[in-house]
Amino acid sequence: MAEKKSVKGQSASGRKKIGVKVSPKGRVYITSTFNNTLITITNEQGDTVAWGSSGGAGFKGTRKSTPYAATVAMEQAAKRAIVDGIKSVDVFVKGPGSGRDSALRAIKAVGMSITSIADITPIPHNGPRAKKKRRV
Repeated sequence: MAEKKSVKGQSASGRKKIGVKVSPKGRVYITSTFNNTLITITNEQGDTVAWGSSGGAGFKGTRKSTPYAATVAMEQAAKRAIVDGIKSVDVFVKGPGSGRDSALRAIKAVGMSITSIADITPIPHNGPRAKKKRRV
């Protein structure tokens, strides 16, 4: 007899995971690239409660990378998290995009309180070896 394979988001028994324990405190991860803004809201253990992106909010092309698109995406994700019970958050911002500041303002506008803000943008400490010099 064939075994049941687990599919992403499902346990080995074939049932979908139901509910994540949510306390009033959580974390918000904002990844802002030059082309999009990705938002993940988690509980204190790191389990995802809500997520969103500029593309998921209905923006396409160059409009996805605007601060307004980041605001709309954050509002949608934050409203879902508030319904689940998150009230105050620690914010972790990553990346160089234009949606960083506006996403933070949107958190405040929705009614969440921000406990702390940390920039976790990766910075290379010399990084990989550079390409060889171009000869013309």
